[in-house]
Amino acid sequence: MLTGELRGQIDRIWDSFWSGGIANPLEVIEQITYLLFIRRLDDLHTLEERKAARLKRPMAKRFFPEGADAKGRPYDDLRWSRFRNFAAADMFAVVGEHVFPFLRTLGGDGSTYSHHMRDARFTIPTPALLSRVVDMLEAVPMEDADTKGDIYEYMLGKIATAGQNGQFRTPRHLIRLMVEMTAPGPKDIIVDPACGTCGFLVAAGDYVRTHHAAALHEDKARAHFHHGMFHGFDFDATMLRIGSMNMLLHGVENPDVRYRDSLAQDHSEDADRYTVVLANPPFAGSLDAETVAKDLTAIVKTKKTELLFMALFLRLLKPGGRAAVIVPDGVLFGSSKAHKELRRMLVEDHKLDGVVSLPAGVFRPYAGVSCAILLFTRTDSGGTDHVWFYDMQADGFSLDDKRAPLLPEAKLGPVPAEALDAVEQAKNNLPDALSRWRHRVTSERDQARMAQSFCVSKADIAAAGWDLSLNRYKEVARDEVTHRPSKAILADLRTLEAEIANGMSKLEGMLA
Repeated sequence: MLTGELRGQIDRIWDSFWSGGIANPLEVIEQITYLLFIRRLDDLHTLEERKAARLKRPMAKRFFPEGADAKGRPYDDLRWSRFRNFAAADMFAVVGEHVFPFLRTLGGDGSTYSHHMRDARFTIPTPALLSRVVDMLEAVPMEDADTKGDIYEYMLGKIATAGQNGQFRTPRHLIRLMVEMTAPGPKDIIVDPACGTCGFLVAAGDYVRTHHAAALHEDKARAHFHHGMFHGFDFDATMLRIGSMNMLLHGVENPDVRYRDSLAQDHSEDADRYTVVLANPPFAGSLDAETVAKDLTAIVKTKKTELLFMALFLRLLKPGGRAAVIVPDGVLFGSSKAHKELRRMLVEDHKLDGVVSLPAGVFRPYAGVSCAILLFTRTDSGGTDHVWFYDMQADGFSLDDKRAPLLPEAKLGPVPAEALDAVEQAKNNLPDALSRWRHRVTSERDQARMAQSFCVSKADIAAAGWDLSLNRYKEVARDEVTHRPSKAILADLRTLEAEIANGMSKLEGMLA
């Protein structure tokens, strides 16, 4: 958790960019990403130097070569610890003319980070701004993995609050709820095929590190965590760079975060590969039939992106793999043949575990569309018995454009640091949803359909034409109507009639 002092430091860095002439929040975070990457390279190089000195042998790996670059500048000058002490003008020249060209040549180590730095652009406009930002970043502690991860998340949050590119950020508390519901383990292989800033992958990594710390002490499990567990696709190069840095600052050494148009490219190399899908993909309507991957239309014949992504999730999952994904409400009750077939497939051919209906304002101010979380398991052989439904009314934040927190930070999210009382629970339903989800095959089966959560049998869903909207099954408790005797009602009417007549008489007297 960030202190107020750290938040203030980040705010000052952000304000410096704005006052220095960079108004696009996405460009701000991109330039900060480059500078943090440069600082990381220097930290790694320093670590190798110390190791070599301690062991009294040559460095096993150099991140900055010996000698000078093509323009004659010593590579040592390209290190953060060196150029941060230069005068502003010299620092500006070194970073723009030497450091960034050096970044674009990286990639020999095969890491995802080096790959995404190939087209790095230096857009900080003045030496004074660069010097100021470097000094501020130097003052931000980056030693602790949790702290630096939180710092970067806070920066990403400022993209959303600035009012641009917020579509790339699913609210963090909803991400954490979905991760808690899927409960990834140390052997899982996790994918987000529309990863953006890698929020789902970061949260999954935090969950595994927290709940399976002992397992990660083993060499094989640790190697899988850093090199084989996390996979993210996106077709926005800026998002890939930012997402990769987000993973790096959360302690994942080499995730597979790469360019891919998830709906257009064939998925033969990734089919049946992953055990967990976590996603909130963009839903942009319809695509041209010619651009859609044929292996997706083979699952469901449609051009609708929301249905194609559902087909993609099924294609990527291994049998037995599970998913928690956000879908627009139209997926739950759409009447087209493709909509119905997809829902039938989820219920009949696989195992639909749950549907969480979200409040309409959770994605404001960027979108007001109503959405839901679908939780399912690919089985290829059915398995749906009952489907668990949850009617989320509040997520801990106001449902207007401000999305202001309704509770202290320690009482927000699906696993709050402090317990909630009944009044607070009404403002933050996430802990309740998670608790009930964990009892979906036991006590939840006995809940009446008037409750906030309940289960619906597969037979009832089939009889309703595979409709998955919560309101299709939720029953409303009707208050008993007290019937008054007709004589009493007649007396009331006569009294009212007399009062009206009296009022009219007074009005006529006033007008006369």
